[in-house]
Amino acid sequence: MQLPKGFTLAAHGAEMPAIGYGTMELPHRPAELVAAAIAAGYRAIDTARKYGTEEHVGEGIRASGIARDQLWVTTKVTELNAREADFLRSAETSLKAMQLDYVDLLLVHWPQPKVPFAETLGALAKAKRSGMTRHIGVSNFTIAMLDEAVHVCPEPLITNQLEYHAYLPQDRMLAALKRHGMILTAYCPMARGQLLDEPVIADIAKARGKSIGQICLRWLIQQPMVAAVPRPLEEAHIKEDIDVFDWSLSAEEMQRISALRSRHIRIADPPERAPKWDVETV
Repeated sequence: MQLPKGFTLAAHGAEMPAIGYGTMELPHRPAELVAAAIAAGYRAIDTARKYGTEEHVGEGIRASGIARDQLWVTTKVTELNAREADFLRSAETSLKAMQLDYVDLLLVHWPQPKVPFAETLGALAKAKRSGMTRHIGVSNFTIAMLDEAVHVCPEPLITNQLEYHAYLPQDRMLAALKRHGMILTAYCPMARGQLLDEPVIADIAKARGKSIGQICLRWLIQQPMVAAVPRPLEEAHIKEDIDVFDWSLSAEEMQRISALRSRHIRIADPPERAPKWDVETV
């Protein structure tokens, strides 16, 4: 995959695009949206077995006409399939759904405390060694869980995908990921729309002649080893959200946005699967 400098982040031999297209709960024309994202310049597509969009992702990839080796495809195995046999079966099902021979990144979607991490992470490593995925990682892991996962997994983990935006501090997690040489992949990068009404970001966007979404994404990817997976649903927004690489925010603008973290607003916190999140202080 050939992308300009600055478009990718490197971790344990992986070159992952810094911006990906998220496909959770696409309400309409999902395959068309995926194809439109690829046409706009996205080279990373993020899905999951739980999302129910894998088939549409595969269809969108085929419709795009872009060679498979020019794309980075991520999918995830639900915590309901944390046992080894179930985990590998889920990964195989995902590949069949997308009609792909492999994915570029396979993640454990949520931690499963009822199954030893060694078993789940061992299955994740087996998926890599068998060629089902090129790289592996986790999602929604706390710092303690991340440390254990790195310790028990026979293959290197390249990312922890979790909620991160200007309203939610992740300083301790970023430090932990740096210690492990890993990337933070941010989902809900605009706090599911809440940041679109934030005056601080609106002021910066107006002064810069950029959209609010572009400011939110630029703030994220301008931080070291941070990627993001926005989920724009209109073609104009799809094009806007990938147009964040040839300009940057000033240190003062970054600081103003970072000050919003004191709000401590968390969007994704499903009681049936969320762990006890790390306490962050700012």
